[in-house]
Amino acid sequence: MQNINTKKIGYYLKTKLFSTNNAIIAFALLLAISWAWGAVGVMERNYNLQRELATKERQLKLVELERDTLEYQTKYHQSDEYKELAVRQRLGLAFPDEKSLILPPNSRAASRWDAQQERDTRETRSFVQPSNTQQWIDLLTGANVRNMQLNQ
Repeated sequence: MQNINTKKIGYYLKTKLFSTNNAIIAFALLLAISWAWGAVGVMERNYNLQRELATKERQLKLVELERDTLEYQTKYHQSDEYKELAVRQRLGLAFPDEKSLILPPNSRAASRWDAQQERDTRETRSFVQPSNTQQWIDLLTGANVRNMQLNQ
């Protein structure tokens, strides 16, 4: 009896589960999964390379802007206007109709207010950008629109 049941189970497995059609379907499924996995990997790599390229372009523009600023400053320091201002400042000279205004030092309240303003600007500069996943969630749920409406 046990031998017959074993043969029935073996026949069922051989004809139904491990048939040629099922093997081909399993192979095709594995091939499709590996293709999709590879495509996702390539897309992720392209995304990272694009992000790196954008960072490099921003750095290049920043360096070009700094170079242009330095060229401008060099031209300014070589101008007659700058030379005249530098001499007047060092020697304390002024034109005959010119008046100078000497202000007293800031009060403690003004100094504290300046320090607070500086701290506030540092905090806004150190804003941490949310992760890519969080940005997608915010986009799909409309959290960005709600935040913009609250800030207005």
